[in-house]
Amino acid sequence: MKITNLKCMVISDLHALLVRIDTDEGISGLAQVEASKHSYLKPHVLYYKRYILEQDPTNVERVMLRIRRLGAFKPWGSSVSAIEMALWDIAGKTAGVPVYRLLGGKVRDKVRVYNGGDMPYSPSGLRREGTSPEDYYNHASERKKLPGGFTIMKWGIGFHSTMASTFPEYHYGEQPLPPTQPYLYQTGLTTERGLKHTIACVKALKEALGDEVGLALDCGPGWKVPDAIRLAKALEPLNVMWLEDMITGDYTPYTLPDIYRTVTQSTSTPIHTGEQIYLRQGFQGLIEKHSVDIIGPDPCDVGGIMELKWVAEYADMHGILIAPHGIGDGPIGLAALIQVSATLPQNYIAFELPNVGAEWDGLVKGLPKNAVKDGFIEVPDKPGMGIELNEQAVRKRLKEGETYFDS
Repeated sequence: MKITNLKCMVISDLHALLVRIDTDEGISGLAQVEASKHSYLKPHVLYYKRYILEQDPTNVERVMLRIRRLGAFKPWGSSVSAIEMALWDIAGKTAGVPVYRLLGGKVRDKVRVYNGGDMPYSPSGLRREGTSPEDYYNHASERKKLPGGFTIMKWGIGFHSTMASTFPEYHYGEQPLPPTQPYLYQTGLTTERGLKHTIACVKALKEALGDEVGLALDCGPGWKVPDAIRLAKALEPLNVMWLEDMITGDYTPYTLPDIYRTVTQSTSTPIHTGEQIYLRQGFQGLIEKHSVDIIGPDPCDVGGIMELKWVAEYADMHGILIAPHGIGDGPIGLAALIQVSATLPQNYIAFELPNVGAEWDGLVKGLPKNAVKDGFIEVPDKPGMGIELNEQAVRKRLKEGETYFDS
């Protein structure tokens, strides 16, 4: 078997970049680039075509050795990751088995997921109105009722929300640019009023959720070390699941393990990071220095599902937990997360459910609606990733000027 083509296409209204690898035996593999707004990566994906043509796609590692070093931290690792996942899809289909069997087999028959966004399996319009404690309380009360029985939910606070730009004198730093994405650009020492406001909002979330639903918090990046420690210590009595990306995260192209270690060793509140990190080497310092309690690699950014599994195994050896990121991975990324999470060691907590709402209805086949039950998703046994596209429906939603998987 040989690779004959690498193709991409963009679904217009979703800005979703889908990837397909074709072979001379008529078997194709599907993947999706992380985050809906990364459709600009199409030329980057196609750049790798010259390196993988004529290769045997079932020799996944051999193909990846040709392109892995050409990627980088988020978003530039997403192109390499998509190719890797499409290769595993081909390998599974060729063998007639689900991908998890090729990764060593299942550790678990169902995988726990957590709700990290407003839309998955939620009624239209279920959004937080503002950033007051009352707003957070009301929002948590409504999200707690969502179908699926989620046992863990996550909220953005501080610099990973509009809190830092809408609460008066929240911090001493400069205002963000551009203002439409404040949490990606803000940083600064937090004022006493700002810190107290953040703590009050978290307390409101806990009051609404009780001890029935675990509370995770996406915090930045942007916190300065003294404030990160103050916040973490103040929240210790609330038993939150973790504080995510306080120092670095998202599109930060470095990890600062020594600084993270200072925060982690100062508190019993679990500290989490890793969604933007590319490759196992990117996690090496964080893991070996015990800089965090939990890592959160995204299969669509870290280099693919086997790369994520390798990172999980290495973290497990060092007593570090894993809760993979996934909010922007779409339905094909969701299928990949299910497959790899079934095989992860017992340091696995849950993965973040991708934000797959009604806008994807009719475009994909293979993922059942309302798949989350009691906080878990059953691991399917279809060959490959188990996902196919509804070609007729997709063609109607393509970006103007594109054809179905144009090359």
